[in-house]
Amino acid sequence: MTKCSIIGGGGFIGSRLTHLLSERGRRLRVLDISPGPRHPLPAAAEYVQCDVGKRDAVLDALDGMEEAVYLAYATVPKSSYEDPLQDIMANLPSTVRMLEAAHTLRLRKVVLVSSGGTVYGPARYLPVNEEHPTEPVSPYGVTKLAMEKYGLMFAHTVGLPVTIARPANAYGEGQRPFMGQGFIATAIGSILRGKEVVIYGDPGTVRDYIHVDDVAGGIAAVLENGRCGAAYNIGTGTGRDNRAVLAAIAKLADAEGLRINLRTEPPRQFDVPANVLDSGKLRSETGWAPQVPFEEGLCRTWQWLKEHP
Repeated sequence: MTKCSIIGGGGFIGSRLTHLLSERGRRLRVLDISPGPRHPLPAAAEYVQCDVGKRDAVLDALDGMEEAVYLAYATVPKSSYEDPLQDIMANLPSTVRMLEAAHTLRLRKVVLVSSGGTVYGPARYLPVNEEHPTEPVSPYGVTKLAMEKYGLMFAHTVGLPVTIARPANAYGEGQRPFMGQGFIATAIGSILRGKEVVIYGDPGTVRDYIHVDDVAGGIAAVLENGRCGAAYNIGTGTGRDNRAVLAAIAKLADAEGLRINLRTEPPRQFDVPANVLDSGKLRSETGWAPQVPFEEGLCRTWQWLKEHP
């Protein structure tokens, strides 16, 4: 049985990935900085509270593992723009520390989960493939790209088998609203509470929204079949602006007698106007494809947020 560590596995995407990999027969150790997981984990998964930035702690936590998936991240795009230095200090040293530990322990596969939504910057063409220039315009994207570069440096200099996953905008059950990230969860949460929904620019930014189950499936595909040293987009290839998303949510709100109170603000400097990912490389090399239609995922998200106020 393959022993795999999910670093940052107690969060929204990580917990879904943990369930998926457990179902596929892996023995899992979940590392997170919180005292306990923020989302339910499989009963068989071992949970370890760990500060990945501390050398001895991460060495102990990864000891005996064969694989690692790195999902840990302490900031969001908005907070990174407000304090770029904190974005670096909260994320980059711990990533490098993990890579050092993975090399020392001779792990046979490391997947770094980056951000397909930010590392490319303003799109020169859509959908964006992995060959698109990486010119991020937010500190969040710059730090994510730096993490990738460190991972690939370790692959080149010491042979650490690192692969990069670049997911689009994840949404779905379990995503908390009002966290500075996750337009769909925040929009639904706002409607359920009678609060204003805010978009920046009109009709808002265009994003590739992908259900968290499909993100987990994409990361698992990268882990199991991705080439070392390669980067893979994980997206649907379909873009929706904020107004289009709200129009779909409005059908759910109308059924319950709720209305959307919309406020439009000027565009933000750290938001690229449009980001849609081409995932053809992942599809062709691993057989992965998204399984959750947008409308179904939206209904599931609405119901979950309604039941977990």
